[in-house]
Amino acid sequence: MTTDESSRRRVTRRRLLGAGATVGAAALAGCNGLLGQTQDEQKAPGGRKAVGQIGSGRSPFGDREITGGTSMADMPNMSGELTVYSARGEALVGELIAFIQDLYADLTIKVRYNSAAELVNQIETEGDNSPADVFFTVDAGSMGELKNDGRTVSLPKNVLGLVREEFRDPDGQWIGTSGRARTIPYNTKQFSKSDVPTDIMAFPDANEFADNVGWAPTYSSFQSFVTAMRVLEGDAKTKRWLRGMMDLGVREYGDEFLVSQAVADGEIGAGFANHYYIQRVLAGRGGEAPIDTAFTEGDAGAIFNVAGACVLKTAENRTLASNFVRHLLSAEAQDYFARETFEYPLIPGVEPIGDLPTIDELNPPKGLDLTQLSDFEGTIELMREVGVL
Repeated sequence: MTTDESSRRRVTRRRLLGAGATVGAAALAGCNGLLGQTQDEQKAPGGRKAVGQIGSGRSPFGDREITGGTSMADMPNMSGELTVYSARGEALVGELIAFIQDLYADLTIKVRYNSAAELVNQIETEGDNSPADVFFTVDAGSMGELKNDGRTVSLPKNVLGLVREEFRDPDGQWIGTSGRARTIPYNTKQFSKSDVPTDIMAFPDANEFADNVGWAPTYSSFQSFVTAMRVLEGDAKTKRWLRGMMDLGVREYGDEFLVSQAVADGEIGAGFANHYYIQRVLAGRGGEAPIDTAFTEGDAGAIFNVAGACVLKTAENRTLASNFVRHLLSAEAQDYFARETFEYPLIPGVEPIGDLPTIDELNPPKGLDLTQLSDFEGTIELMREVGVL
């Protein structure tokens, strides 16, 4: 599991795939147990079982009917062997990948799990000898790195057309599969929503948060946020913001789930985290905890990033690889992301879960292209220079 995917979840049933010592095992779960269907229920064309909800769902807000998108049952059949390098943790997406494999008798999916940075480095080091067909990752920046290095190929129009333009690469080299909004989790016993600044740049001067705010600087989503600040505000202002937060007494955590837990526990009054960690804390506590979500407006603290996938130049069967990416944008997969990972679905008709604004109600910075978030190296260098890392 990667740091970026810190939530723990047991996968239902597993069978190991002969993928070599460095290739991970993909979890495999039968359709019946996951969907609550019987053997006698109607099958989709090609002998596949009609597809419905995947997994039992971790949301404390109950199940809901899937009304939008295209079902996996209406997507192309898949057969052959596929190697996926996944920066999304097995605990969160292993069940989904296993379910996709189990739909097709002649499909084998081998998964290598690691952090986004490690997998990008590995793909670049392996070069044309990489066994990877698909890169499935946690943010646009890592896909942008591979695109810039010439390691990706264009996705077909029938995949790209599934999401809005702002959630895919302008050149068609990668596509978002779920969304993640930057937020300010805050403790409702200590603050009201009106106490939280709506301008991210105001935080270093917000003395009410002195020694009472947390961040996770080693976490890739935080580094994407800092990269966005560099793009929008410039390096000099970004350095001042980071130094100002350190002077304010910001507390460091290993990841943003821990930040959100600390907020709910009252250990700190507020923090910086992706929106879904707040929902995961609530889900783990039966929907009841003194934590809520605040948003900044039109700045780096309000970026809407995407987890996503791209097909690599080394893919032996690019049609198969593209169809796998297409399955990640099926109605069932998008509903899975909403219920299991609490992310924003990116296809029309599948809504997020929890007390959240819709995508259109968010206020991300105007003029920021997600492809601009690929300079992680420059961001890490800047954070080291300031002393954050």
